[in-house]
Amino acid sequence: MAAAPPSWGVEYTLSLPGEGAARDAAAELSVMGHRLTAVRVHDHFRFVPSSFWYDQPSMDPELEGWWQVFSLAVHSGYERMALEPFLRSERIRVAHVARAHGGFPQGCAEGHAVTLEEFFTRDGLVHEQADAHVAVPSPLPRDPARPPAGPPWKRSEIGGPADVVQAVVAVAERMYGSAEDAPDAVGWLLDEEFAFGEPYASTGDFLGDLADAVAHQGTCTDATVEAVPFLVELICDESVAPGSRLVLLGDLLRLAASGPAAAVSLADRITALGGAWEEPPAEHLTRRAIGSGLPRLLSRWEGESDGVRFALAALTALCGLHDQRALSGPAALPAPAGSSRADVASLVAALLNDDREGLATALDRLASWSPGIAEKAAGPHVDPRTLGLAVLPDLVLEDVTSGIAAESDLPRLPTTST
Repeated sequence: MAAAPPSWGVEYTLSLPGEGAARDAAAELSVMGHRLTAVRVHDHFRFVPSSFWYDQPSMDPELEGWWQVFSLAVHSGYERMALEPFLRSERIRVAHVARAHGGFPQGCAEGHAVTLEEFFTRDGLVHEQADAHVAVPSPLPRDPARPPAGPPWKRSEIGGPADVVQAVVAVAERMYGSAEDAPDAVGWLLDEEFAFGEPYASTGDFLGDLADAVAHQGTCTDATVEAVPFLVELICDESVAPGSRLVLLGDLLRLAASGPAAAVSLADRITALGGAWEEPPAEHLTRRAIGSGLPRLLSRWEGESDGVRFALAALTALCGLHDQRALSGPAALPAPAGSSRADVASLVAALLNDDREGLATALDRLASWSPGIAEKAAGPHVDPRTLGLAVLPDLVLEDVTSGIAAESDLPRLPTTST
């Protein structure tokens, strides 16, 4: 007889506007069956003399005077992956508790329950229920079935690493001449240390390093803005393999969506603090730079494959531009009714046409089979258009990159939210 899987724990963090609200939220979580619940003033360790953080400036001054709730929920009887649909519903439920008391969820951590309980900080502990478990329904909920993807795309070669590196360096030399004249995110390609360094084992490794140089861990900076024209030039250069060009186009899609993605993730916090979303300058300027390069990319429309046209239409929507080629693109795709591609194409079309009704319908259809989108849409403060823009890159790239011939050679995509 197989041993029962170890109990799984989830530690939630909530931010509330005061001690009373924090205690009320903690009491509600305790009633839900959470084993340990503590309340502490925000940046608690800044007030503990023995702490490294004692008397240090706040890392989040907007939350000065706020309180936090830390609560451990324990689930038993199932492996972690089997619990995912249920845990998703629990995250939605805990977020509702935070909003109901004027606050917002600040994230959660997972692990074996024994470990999380051992290291749970008990300062401010207000509720403890030894051996408590949050009830898990039987049978466990399952994720909805995903529609078929749609007809296969025309296969695109990604190219060997040496050939792609040579092509990319040639474009950098043509644009900038030397490392001294290149943007910070590009200069390393023209540096002697790079030229005489170890060759790349895969094209994916090189393209991943290039993407990280342009936007480290996906974060836009001034260097990202300066590097956008270089990425546009690469995508337009015929010496870069078609599959690699599609990967680079995917980089632009993610960069253009970085502002909307942040707005979705911070929607509850912004509302709780009584503020309005202001896109960080680097994200805004990055998207403007991509928009400036779009006419060049779209000028190649007639000669592009359907997969590239799909990505270009999505990029046009993300940049808020109106181009007839992109507007007509989704309708011309091989996207039969009932396929996931048809649902994504409907989202692109609604965003391109500023169609609010079509946007609502597209998001509802996507949420019916994409649990990640359903979870994001459950937040009442999330703007539908912003949500559509935020989830668009993963939806499109998950589809079009299936047409890249050497799929195992691709850089690892970020965990999809869809």
